[in-house]
Parts: sequence; structure tokens; C-alpha cells
Amino acid sequence: MDRFETLTAFVAVADKRGFAAAARALDVSPPAVTRAVAALERHLGVSLFHRSTRAVSLTDEGAAFLDRARRILADLREAEQVVMGGRSVPRGQLYITAPVMFGRLHVLPAIGALLAKHDGLSARMMLLDRNVRIVEEGIDVAVRIGALADSALRVVAIGSVQQTIVASPAYLASHGVPALPSDLKGHSCIVGSGVRIGSAWPFGGKDEPPVEIVPRLTVNTVDAAIEAAEAGLGFANVLSYQSAGAIAAGRLVRVLADHAPAPMPVNLLYDAGRAAMPSVRAFIDVMRERARQRAWS
Repeated sequence: MDRFETLTAFVAVADKRGFAAAARALDVSPPAVTRAVAALERHLGVSLFHRSTRAVSLTDEGAAFLDRARRILADLREAEQVVMGGRSVPRGQLYITAPVMFGRLHVLPAIGALLAKHDGLSARMMLLDRNVRIVEEGIDVAVRIGALADSALRVVAIGSVQQTIVASPAYLASHGVPALPSDLKGHSCIVGSGVRIGSAWPFGGKDEPPVEIVPRLTVNTVDAAIEAAEAGLGFANVLSYQSAGAIAAGRLVRVLADHAPAPMPVNLLYDAGRAAMPSVRAFIDVMRERARQRAWS
């Protein structure tokens, strides 16, 4: 059996946690998936899965092999796209990851523009407010907001976003407008367990200590924090692209803008091996164009 077919079957079973589910995802028969994984196990001389009537789970050897299998399949897909698409026409599947709200507001329109222009192109988006392993997951391009750790990945800067402290006009009318960051200690504030920052809100330069907020409300998504601020429940600390629509509509007002910390960079990250892919180059170009239009400043 073809080695790449066996790897594809192995990754599908690991992802779907079952042979039948993997077969449905690959549009093949369950016996075909079973035979493919068995052939791979014979070739490697190890068991890749613990099998029972109720569940399938990776063995230690299977878990160690999974990332390598993903990388091999991703490299094959990249090579196919380069050959099939020449060096100018985007085609095949483009795999993108981005923060949830940024992806919905700014990456999805860019993907939509590419799909409308290139009939042979498809896209897969993974929107998560956490970083994922780009190479191991076979991701073509990742959108990252904030400082980057050192890595061998290529980086394309496409702009920046700013911290915005916002509240509703009604809240400000009732409780007043803070003149200094320290004034927030006397106000109701909205913080999040799963959003960008918690109760230590940064201001000014690097040497200026953050303001410790006593939360009146804690939420776990940016959308909830913004909706709570619009409802007059207090101040929220969000990024400029997240609050831009509500500010433009008059539902929120930005305060303490003169005390904001330095802007946070927005970057595109990708493995050097992806640089030749027409779809990657096209995506970078369309995101740069959106940045030139100041779409998220």
C-alpha cells in the first residue's frame, strides 16, 4: 500500500479518534483504513493505537510519530500545490489560523476575495485565541498579534493594533471619565479569564507599572466583554480592531488614549518551505493591501 495513503489513514484515525469516523472523513471504507494503519504498523514494527470496542487512543509510539506524519503530509501537499499551480496561480487548499475576532473581521474577507478570484483554490480556517504549532499542524500561514518568540519561521509585518479602554456613554455620564489610569481602581471593570489580559492592565511605557483592577465582572470571551461594556457594566480593555465598530456606532467611548501602551504588532508567520506556494504569496499580498487600507488600525 502507498506510504502516503497509510500516513493519511493514521493521521485521520488519530484526529477522529476512531476508524469508522476516519473512513467517513476520507470517504473510503472502514476496512481500507484498518488495512492501511495495520500496514503502517507492520512497516514500523510498533503498535500505533490502543484499540478497544469503545475507544481508540494513541500509544506512546503513535503519539511520538503523529507530529512527524503531519509534517510529511504537509510537505507533500505543499509540493503538489507548487507543481500543480505553477509559480503564479493559487490552487489547492490554503490552511490559515488566526485569533477568533480578527479572523472573522479581517481574515475571512481576505480569504473570500481570494476564493472569488481563484476557482482552483479552497481554504481552511482555524480561529483560536491561542497559538498553535504551525509546522506540526500543517498550517500554511498564522496571523499573530503581539510580541513573537524567536523561531525559524518567516515573519511578515502587516500593521499594528492598540489597546483601547472603553465604556458606554451611559456609564461615563453616571460615573465620570477617568483622567488617569489609577482612577480605574474606583470604577467597575470587566476582565476575562480567556481573553487577552486579566486584572493587570498595562499603560504607558515599559517602566510604568500596570494598574491592578478589581473586577466587577469576569467573562471568557472578547465578545462578552464588549457587550458587557456596551450594556453599561463598566470599563473593558480590548484591542482597537475589537472595539472599532462599537466606537464608530457610538455604543462605546474610548478613554485614557494618551496613556495607552505601545501598539501591538500584527504579523503573518509561515515556514520557509511555504514561501514558494502561490496561495501563500497571494494571501500575504491581500492582507498587506488590507493593512494599507488601515482596515484594523
